[in-house]
Amino acid sequence: MADVFSLEVGGKSISFETGRMAKQANASVVARCDDTVVLVTAVMSENAREGLDFFPLLVDYEERYYSAGKIPGGFIKREGRPSESAILTARVIDRSIRSLFPEYMRNDIHVVGTVLSVDQVNPPNIIAINAASMALAISNIPWDGPIGAVRIAYIDGKFVINPTEEQIPTSSLDLLVAGHKGGVTMVEAGANEVSEALLIDALELAQSEINRIVDFLLDIRSRIGKEKAVIPAPARIEEIDDWARQNIADELHSAVQIHAKGERASAISAISQKIAENFSEKYPNSKNYISSLMDEMVKHSVRKLILDEVRRADGRAMDEIRPITCEVGLLPRAHGSALFTRGETQSLAVTTLGMVGTDDQMLDGIRWNEPPKRFILHYNFPPYSVGEVRPMRGPGRREIGHGALAERALRVMMPEEGDFPYVVRIVSDILESNGSSSMATVCGGSLSMMDAGVPVKKAVAGVAMGLIADNGKFGILTDIQGLEDHYGDMDFKVAGTRDGVTALQMDNKAGGITRAILEQALGQAKDGRMKILDIMAGALERARPELSPNAPRILTLTVDPEKIREIIGPGGKMIRSIVAATGAKIDVEDDGRVYISAMESEAAEEACRIINNLTREIKAGELFKGKVTRMINFGAFVEVLPGKEGLLHVSEISTNHIPKIDDAFSVGDEVLVIVKEIDDMNRINLSRRRAIEASASFESDPVLTAQLEIERERDTRYATLPKGEGAPRRDARPGGDRPRGNFHRSDRPDRRRDNGHDH
Repeated sequence: MADVFSLEVGGKSISFETGRMAKQANASVVARCDDTVVLVTAVMSENAREGLDFFPLLVDYEERYYSAGKIPGGFIKREGRPSESAILTARVIDRSIRSLFPEYMRNDIHVVGTVLSVDQVNPPNIIAINAASMALAISNIPWDGPIGAVRIAYIDGKFVINPTEEQIPTSSLDLLVAGHKGGVTMVEAGANEVSEALLIDALELAQSEINRIVDFLLDIRSRIGKEKAVIPAPARIEEIDDWARQNIADELHSAVQIHAKGERASAISAISQKIAENFSEKYPNSKNYISSLMDEMVKHSVRKLILDEVRRADGRAMDEIRPITCEVGLLPRAHGSALFTRGETQSLAVTTLGMVGTDDQMLDGIRWNEPPKRFILHYNFPPYSVGEVRPMRGPGRREIGHGALAERALRVMMPEEGDFPYVVRIVSDILESNGSSSMATVCGGSLSMMDAGVPVKKAVAGVAMGLIADNGKFGILTDIQGLEDHYGDMDFKVAGTRDGVTALQMDNKAGGITRAILEQALGQAKDGRMKILDIMAGALERARPELSPNAPRILTLTVDPEKIREIIGPGGKMIRSIVAATGAKIDVEDDGRVYISAMESEAAEEACRIINNLTREIKAGELFKGKVTRMINFGAFVEVLPGKEGLLHVSEISTNHIPKIDDAFSVGDEVLVIVKEIDDMNRINLSRRRAIEASASFESDPVLTAQLEIERERDTRYATLPKGEGAPRRDARPGGDRPRGNFHRSDRPDRRRDNGHDH
């Protein structure tokens, strides 16, 4: 029989149902807020996996397209690889719950969130985290939960709890927080230069809401929760423990303080080998146990060094940043490049500029009307960056998560599309890694954009903070390296400008974090960020005034949407001809925006000129150098603008007599004409003789002046033509200029047909 429980959060009711779906899982929960529904299941394997030195937790988040009434795009009409948003949601669930499992646990745990319905109003990710917490809490899986999760926005000077999809884009803060009553376990945030004080207030508001959710889930667990399974801790081998403490503890403490990562790892490995050799005969299967013991002893040494001796493994002060070097403009053909090196962490960040509408990223997910991305950041972590050998099979969840954090930090500094109609893609290749490679990506990415000439609003830098706390003592570390990250209690990444924070990410294993700790951590992060920005300014203080010479030149036009058909032409003929003639890329939006991109500015300007001519209105009295496209017995059709023709009657060719049109022109001849009139049927009537008479009005135009000389030479030839019966003069006809006979609508390609094929 199903049980349903409800709680109000942020003014909306969230219901949690169990006992109706997926009953063979250890626990399952269907959570609902309005019409957004998520199913979360939790399953544990019966037996532990032998030989593992890590906890095998797997979190999946499945976005079903039917939840939004959509069918997947492409040829294969089924869900495939998770979207980036699904991967990021799976990561925040994982980071929210992982630290609360027993460290020694080796049973496989699988948590699966499946989006069953989404109303495009209430985001499903927050609902999924809380449903995962309830599923683990009421199951028999050992877990020191429950946790709660909320999303905090800051709109018009007020905090909003669990904002809607419509509210999120208008907020200067998008803060996702998960935690238990003892403190926060996970923070993910994007912001538009908010202050550290506002962040702390938002985190405290989140904690108060989390406490309400946790109390609610604790009550549910007391009513329907299963008895937790007993997972025995691994037995200790006291003989090995005692020998290690007596014989290698001091040597290990010294090895931990070796500054170079590779040398330190080799020294620790040599000490571990000593233990293995000493007990190889008596305990031949103790390899994994010794490895685990060494990990415990290294952790103890690192924490003792910081808390008791107030020193760090590489000799730095608590608030000291590792040596930094910044180089820009390294790659000769890239649009923008930067090499950012901080200690033994190095990011090569490369910026490429592309065209809106052609190079932006289309997103196919469960959200309707998802706008394309014009700012993209990809993060790569090759194995050589940490001296390892393993196959490279594309980005994993960690790479996607780190790239998303850096993208969030830099995105708010992008210029508006109307001011800078480019797609910007940054690729960060981590060439070396010893902690905080995502923050190195932020710094390198900011520099590479400025090197490309992207008019970013401000430079952005990032720094990773650490926390080690024990028995009332705590140490806050600026710019943590890998050793401090692995054995510390908190990884706190902060990115921003000189004026505020743009991104924040935190994973906490320490339990409660007081306001005083948060204030100190954010204060040290701000000081560190300012120092890094000063160093970056020494390499490149602001964006280069001109775009990279290797970047495409993009021009933007706005035309009447009714004129789009003129640019496209029948079956795309016109736009293809412009591309073929100029080599430019052209993208036309439904609202009339036209983006023209070319490697040479002259090509873009020529395409722009053609499109302007295609879409502008021709007026009586305008002069053109046109081209004869075809001839009929009483005149010639002359193309004055691409796709726009007018009739040049034989009587309007010259003051001299023209017996027949073939005596005057051939198809392809260029001719100087003036628009005599545009009749009530929107047909263009041209005159060559009047254009010659109006020569004084265009003497400053070298193209028309040169054509005028050609026309005068033609008139000399026309004067020698034999007299005969030519076509009657148009201006001698009463009632209009156009002859009544020998003319058919099909002779005028510029006239719209009712069937629409020529529109």
